[in-house]
Amino acid sequence: MTTTTPAPSGTYSSLRAAWIPLAALCLAFFVEMVDNTLLSIALPTIGRDLGSGTTALQWVTGAYSLTFGGLLLTAGSIADRFGRRRVLLAGLAVFGLLSLSVVFVTTAGELIALRAALGVAAAAMAPITNSLVFRLFDDKALRMRAMTLMIVVGMSGFVLGPLLGGTALAHVRWEWLLVVNAPIALIACVGVRLGVPADRPEDLTKDTLDLPGALLSITTIGLACYSLTSGVEHGWLSAITLGSIVGAVAAGAAFVGHERRTASPMLDLRLFSNGTVRGAAIAQVGTSIAMASVMFGLIFHFQYAYGWSPVRAGLANLPIIVTMIAATPVSEWLARRFGHRVACLVGAACLAGSLAGLSWGVDHGYPAIAVSMVVMTVGLRTVMTICAVALIDAMPSNRTSIGAALNDTAQEVGSSVGTAVVGTLIAALVTTQLPTGAWSSPLVASFFHGERITYAVLAVVVGLLAAGGALTLTNSRATEEPG
Repeated sequence: MTTTTPAPSGTYSSLRAAWIPLAALCLAFFVEMVDNTLLSIALPTIGRDLGSGTTALQWVTGAYSLTFGGLLLTAGSIADRFGRRRVLLAGLAVFGLLSLSVVFVTTAGELIALRAALGVAAAAMAPITNSLVFRLFDDKALRMRAMTLMIVVGMSGFVLGPLLGGTALAHVRWEWLLVVNAPIALIACVGVRLGVPADRPEDLTKDTLDLPGALLSITTIGLACYSLTSGVEHGWLSAITLGSIVGAVAAGAAFVGHERRTASPMLDLRLFSNGTVRGAAIAQVGTSIAMASVMFGLIFHFQYAYGWSPVRAGLANLPIIVTMIAATPVSEWLARRFGHRVACLVGAACLAGSLAGLSWGVDHGYPAIAVSMVVMTVGLRTVMTICAVALIDAMPSNRTSIGAALNDTAQEVGSSVGTAVVGTLIAALVTTQLPTGAWSSPLVASFFHGERITYAVLAVVVGLLAAGGALTLTNSRATEEPG
């Protein structure tokens, strides 16, 4: 097939034939992922402009991840019922319009609210883009290549955010970092409308929407992440912190109980009896904790401790971008040569080792940090690719959006936890109020000490999560998990 018209079954016979929908879906995924980190490079600028402290800046990034992660399962569930393309187009439209409203923001609270709303819109985009890419092809090899392309694009967006943001900040105000999302979302809308076939009724589920399950999942994730911030602000034994922790545990227990009893669960917990599903989700949490914590922590490291400009701080992430592309054949070779389980264990070792390396390297100069970035990216590239494809392929045909949503939820929960842990530990170990201007030598030394402890703790946590998840995968040496 040489045209962009899909086959009668609604699928394409090559990546080239599907270039319009594939490009549109990749663009939609890119803008959603880049928005995760685009503002991170501007946090010092935003803090000075809006008079915000560490905690408020943490929530500028955390609010997006929080609502995004909390609503992914709900969005995937809605898409599997009402149409994936329809939900994606709605999400893109709302995302673009909300991005334009940043010009009216005057306080940190308003920015946090806007970021939370953008997370809601993005939740209607991410799992559907992955699910639709999976459905563009019947051939499993093409599915693998398309999913690999999506993951590379998404991770590139996540990492390129600071670089693009830093470059833009040299010429425009920080608000333009969000305004630019509007035309990108419009282009993606056109491409999806032209190239992605409408969902067939037989590919959708007729189950009713699980609204109580959605509410309970959002409550659980929200209270759990808020408790980390509250512990620093109000004390770990304060009533509000303890209440948040108890509320998160209670909501989580209620969610599990409800999903087991309801006839149409948002997330069928029986899926987790499948080792591939369970292990892939756990490992994805670990990878995202690693990536988000490093991206968030090093922004402050480069701009405050080193005093670098936003552009230079963004360029400092280049080792991640280069390795992300270069590591693709390495990850595929590991999977073919040793099987999914061993390949993911190697990736888990890279993640834990890189965080341990950062714990040592933060006060040994940029070359030590860059080496840790490279090792971390090899681990991310290996674990994320294998687990994403395996998880979605293990789902029933009318639950691919939920499968993609589960994968993305695991990643976003990890991102929220990673950002919250770094922000919380730095605030607890160093300072809760970022000083303006150059940092004093004692404060820089204190910051390095806080980073050493933070990354050492995360090395253990990430290593256990990623390795524990990898151990439940199969030993298949193929590039696909068995369906």
